[in-house]
Amino acid sequence: MEATPSPTPSSISPYFFNAGLLCTAPLLSSLASSYASLIASEFTHESQPTFDVLFGPAYKGIPLAAATSLTLLQHEISTSFAYNRKESKSHGEGGTLVGASLEGKRVLVLDDVITAGTAVREALDAVKQAGGVVVGVVVALDREEVAPGGTGSTMKDVEAEINRRAGEWEAKKAPVVGKPKVRAAVRMRDLVAWLEDQGRTEDVKKMKAYRDQYGVKE
Repeated sequence: MEATPSPTPSSISPYFFNAGLLCTAPLLSSLASSYASLIASEFTHESQPTFDVLFGPAYKGIPLAAATSLTLLQHEISTSFAYNRKESKSHGEGGTLVGASLEGKRVLVLDDVITAGTAVREALDAVKQAGGVVVGVVVALDREEVAPGGTGSTMKDVEAEINRRAGEWEAKKAPVVGKPKVRAAVRMRDLVAWLEDQGRTEDVKKMKAYRDQYGVKE
């Protein structure tokens, strides 16, 4: 495991979640299945999805959105997907958004991890600028860290922000079905427990020490 700077002030995280390593067909298929199962369970109402479009923020969210949209067909959920570019194009289709239109749409954001919530908030802004509203976020890993400058979890902080924006959307445009939420396929505590089972004693020791200082208190 490698140490990496953390968004938490003055902290160095002893681990880095590298979703870029999930680059083989079996691994991506397994990850997409986890996303799809979670979405089918948490983001449907009366067998219908509570969203219109999947959105994958550049760059790691792009394959997640594409693969998950395919896998959702196994749950009889047919949806479209979109993603953004880091740089705007002036030729071809132009702009920063590619794929399905987000105008007037309920959008479910897919990303790899939530730490400080910075990338997710950038996605919220991108969706809003395109005329849509985010009704949920699904990530592979919740690092279960305290929100910068706060005492609660980043996940809850982001969830509150999504609900606030969805409320503003409802007041102006159309109702949002259900309460917007943020969900993770795996929590840090799950990963630590798995590493313990694998005998990764030194890694677990460092991760627990970091979590005790910067993690959410139960």
